[in-house]
Amino acid sequence: MDLKLGGKTALITGASMGIGEHLAETFAAEGVHLHLTARSTDKLEALKARIAETSDVSVTLHPLDLTAEGAVEQLDAAIGHVDILINNAGAIPSGDLWDVDQDSWRKGWDLKVYGYVGMCRAFYTKMKNAGGGVIINNIGNGGEVLDPKYIAGASGNASLMGFTRALGAFSLDDNIRVVGVNPGPVDTDRIYNMLKKRAIKDHGDESRARDLAKGYPLERPAHKHEVSDIIVFLSSYRSGYVSGTIVTVDGGIASRRSII
Repeated sequence: MDLKLGGKTALITGASMGIGEHLAETFAAEGVHLHLTARSTDKLEALKARIAETSDVSVTLHPLDLTAEGAVEQLDAAIGHVDILINNAGAIPSGDLWDVDQDSWRKGWDLKVYGYVGMCRAFYTKMKNAGGGVIINNIGNGGEVLDPKYIAGASGNASLMGFTRALGAFSLDDNIRVVGVNPGPVDTDRIYNMLKKRAIKDHGDESRARDLAKGYPLERPAHKHEVSDIIVFLSSYRSGYVSGTIVTVDGGIASRRSII
């Protein structure tokens, strides 16, 4: 299936690892030019080098901490038009109400919740002035499951789901599509770190993390491509009537009403 993405330009936040890293490689394989931002310069440079070996696209790096004052404005000024914005940066800490202190809660929301809002505010205007575009918010199924042991992430993700639906409800009037994607557990370091933390808290044994993972559909987290392929498809013209909605990619976990 030709997604007709060749020659488009995408900006991906949180691009140095995990889903963001895999998204960069997947978009590049479709011929999409890239602007990549994350805090780690070394990881971004290594990713750019790998993409250069397999794809003939331009890759521009923007090593930034998006929570720093003026960072979004700096990124906005440095980048001209982009066709696609992928909001992906952020990892809200796991734990219950007493595990996550106020500073950690604010830090997690500053990057992910307020970060997504700020990026949308900046780049929606650019897209509107240029005639259109696509914004994909990579959120997480924690906003559907509402697990008290992931309370900061559950409430933050639920907020972003509402934000995405509200912004995307009328965005097609400006020829802009705004879509949310809710991955469940994905085969990245983050999910195993969360499972280890849960295994220690609930069982006093970090090694039980792998046992917890066996409770997932197919007894595994999602492969990264199972999330990135959906996001790339949603970014394409073949998904041209999808806006103001959330696509859940979690093997049915949210429907089971259990995070694990």
